[in-house]
Amino acid sequence: MPLPPPPIRPDPNHIPTEQEVREDLAAAYRLIALFGMTDLVFTHLSARLPGEGHRFLVNPYGLLFEEITASSLVVVDAEGEPAQETAWPVNPAGFVIHSAVHREREDAMCVMHTHTLAGMAVAAQQGALLPLNQMSMEFDGRVALHDYEGVAADDNLSERERLVQDLGDKPCMILRHHGLLTVGRTVPEAFYWMYYLEQACRIQLTAQSSGAPLALPSTQTVQRTRAQFGTGPTKGWLPWQALRRKLDREQPEYVH
Repeated sequence: MPLPPPPIRPDPNHIPTEQEVREDLAAAYRLIALFGMTDLVFTHLSARLPGEGHRFLVNPYGLLFEEITASSLVVVDAEGEPAQETAWPVNPAGFVIHSAVHREREDAMCVMHTHTLAGMAVAAQQGALLPLNQMSMEFDGRVALHDYEGVAADDNLSERERLVQDLGDKPCMILRHHGLLTVGRTVPEAFYWMYYLEQACRIQLTAQSSGAPLALPSTQTVQRTRAQFGTGPTKGWLPWQALRRKLDREQPEYVH
């Protein structure tokens, strides 16, 4: 059996070019669609472009995530307004959450936000995320909570401050009555957190639906398991290479 091709970028600490960020973000949109985490044309994944100034890539408003390509992504400024000529509309109000995080977190190169059934269901529960599985235990102490204040819009800019304060330095957030949010120093890291946060929510709902009493592990076990997963700039790097190869085989047009 032939060996798989080498990694797309062999050095995970490499500072990506704009084209590389475009390809990574387009891949993330396709994967969010592939794994059933979309909400029609709504929600956003955004990425900061390298270089000076506040410039970000975001999806053209109205495209399904499965349609997005590297070249169709739109450059916007910190307010979500187009910073390039584009035939596609953008949704500045939908960028409110992203702009808040990008502004205040230097490590927030990529921000992902979803409205999934599992994520919204857990966001409606008082206890939020429970350590029911080793996937869930990785999130111990890493998931912030933000109370719902209505549809995120640019007429409620004060919510930005509260949202950033609630997020703190955590990589993940459950938005009450709303959905999920993750932050990463790279697109692969943000996607890793989102994929497994979604999985943890699905596990929780499935376990709760059985009606059987839930078995919660000890605090010591949770903390030990959390530490075993580790963190760092290469978080999510290995599975990302495999996922990009999958897209290269099945949806090669995403890079164009």
